[in-house]
Amino acid sequence: MAKPNYQFEKRQRELEKKKKKAEKAQRKAAAHDAPPPSEAVPEKSEQSPDSPA
Repeated sequence: MAKPNYQFEKRQRELEKKKKKAEKAQRKAAAHDAPPPSEAVPEKSEQSPDSPA
């Protein structure tokens, strides 16, 4: 019977953790770049009264 390759298993776990961490950082950066919806609404409402006048 073959011996288990613990180094390979450990490396796979490390790669999975690194991938998850990168995805989380990307989501966090995307959320940081996009303005919250509550801030976007007043800007549109301010422009609406100006357009008809």
